[in-house]
Amino acid sequence: MTLCSDLGRELAEPLAGTAPVASWWLVVEQPGPWGAKALTQSHLDPELGAGLDAAAGAHGGRVALVRRPRRHPDTHYPAAHRVWLAGTTPGATFLLGGWLPDPSVLLSLDFAALGSGVPSGLDGLQPEAEPLMLVCTNGRRDLCCAVKGRALVAGLRDDVLGRVWETTHLGGHRFAPTAVLLPHGVTYGRLDDKQALLLVESARDGHFLGDGYRGRSTFSRPGQAAEAAVRRQLGDTGLDDLLVPAVTPVAEAAWHAVVAHRDGRSWTVAVRAEEQPPPRPESCGKPPGTPVAYRADVPVPQ
Repeated sequence: MTLCSDLGRELAEPLAGTAPVASWWLVVEQPGPWGAKALTQSHLDPELGAGLDAAAGAHGGRVALVRRPRRHPDTHYPAAHRVWLAGTTPGATFLLGGWLPDPSVLLSLDFAALGSGVPSGLDGLQPEAEPLMLVCTNGRRDLCCAVKGRALVAGLRDDVLGRVWETTHLGGHRFAPTAVLLPHGVTYGRLDDKQALLLVESARDGHFLGDGYRGRSTFSRPGQAAEAAVRRQLGDTGLDDLLVPAVTPVAEAAWHAVVAHRDGRSWTVAVRAEEQPPPRPESCGKPPGTPVAYRADVPVPQ
């Protein structure tokens, strides 16, 4: 069996513009097995999982379940769930962490405030300075994530003790192993453990790493492609240096994006969505499809 991620690498499918879209993340520890739709197919109360997913989706956020990088016995209820809230907006990122005995209290979060970029937390959640890396390992969702994601976690866990966790779904299985670094929401694919460790170390100093970059979840897919194009042109290394204040449709599957640097410079970037033949499975075991790539032209200074 050819893994979808091996085929994607052979075809050199572009990474930019493939990150999940979320301006903020809610991360909840849930040990034990996960189904393909982990928020409603795990030992987390399925009504709670569905409620959190709906509330986050309505306010620009994303919910991820995580578990510690180790063997996973069929554990139902930890004494307390590790929880994080992360805001990804450049220049206004935040990461709050703590433990909750009962994750159902998360339904009382001010989701509207989170959607507006306000760090609305709960009692027991405190600011954290160290970045958090989530690596997709959900084998029920895709075999590539189980095989390659778990190998990446195993290679990292001793170097980034307590700051790398297995997670349920980041999309883009064909780019496995995939990871997101919070609070910035920068998402990566085709990582190895050396790249991933460098990513964490660079983020501690506020620096950006370009290798394997899929995009920042803060932005729409066309916006992600535009921001990545400006970074390639500048060789920019500041994680929070760039914003995407506007993405305007100009035709079917075509946009003009404005990318702004915090030093006052800005660029217009033309982006188009293009099918990527030949057809291939976008996930292991799925029928062949033709994925879409977001292609960005050379950024034009404004």
